[in-house]
Amino acid sequence: MEIQKTIPITVIRRLPKYHRYLRKFIINDVVTISSRKLGDKIGFTASQIRRDLSYFGEFGTPRIGYNVKELFIEISGILGLFKEHNMIIIGAKNIGKAIAKYTRSQQLNFKLVGIFDTDPNLIGSTIQDIEVIEIDKLVSFLKVTPTDIGIICISKKYAQTVTDMMVENGVKYICNITPVDINVPQEIILENINLNDSLLTLSCLMNDSKLVGKR
Repeated sequence: MEIQKTIPITVIRRLPKYHRYLRKFIINDVVTISSRKLGDKIGFTASQIRRDLSYFGEFGTPRIGYNVKELFIEISGILGLFKEHNMIIIGAKNIGKAIAKYTRSQQLNFKLVGIFDTDPNLIGSTIQDIEVIEIDKLVSFLKVTPTDIGIICISKKYAQTVTDMMVENGVKYICNITPVDINVPQEIILENINLNDSLLTLSCLMNDSKLVGKR
C-alpha cells in the first residue's frame, strides 16, 4: 500500500489505539463494524476515524462498515508489525523488566536482543531469558548486533551518554523513558515518555476542572 508522505503525527499516534481495539473485536468474533460504532468504542468521532484512515487508503464498504480482520491486518502493516525489529533496553531495573515482559507477552515483532545496566548486582542476571550485560560492552555489542530500537530507562545521569553511544553505532530509533531531555541528531527518531510530566498534567487538571474541556 502506498502511503501519503506527510501524515500528521497526531494521526500516527492514534493508530496503536485502533490496532488495540480491533484486536479485541477479533477476539470477540466481531466481523464488521461501522465508523460510528468504532468511534463509540474508542472515543473518537466517526468523521475523525474516516479522516485518519483516508491518509492510508480506502477502507470499508458504504452501509456495511469495516471488515474488522482486514482493517486490523492493514493497520498492522502500516505500523510495521510484519517486520522484525531488533531492540535493546538500557536499564535492567523495574521499568526495564516490565518493558521486556510486555514486549514478549504482546507477541509484537520487537525482538529483544540485549539488556544493559551499570549495577554490578544486576549484571549477569537474566530477564526474559536475556542476560544483563554491563554498559561498557554496549559499543562492542552494537558493532556485531544490528539494532533498530534503543529504549532508555537507566539513571538520568547516563541517559545522554548511552544515547550518544547508540546513535554513533547505528541505532536510529530511540525511546526515552528517563525524566531528562536528551539530544539526538535530526535524522534520529526520538520518542519521549515522561511519567513525571504526565502526572503533573493530571495534577493541573485535577486542580482546575475548567481546563479539562480545553485540551
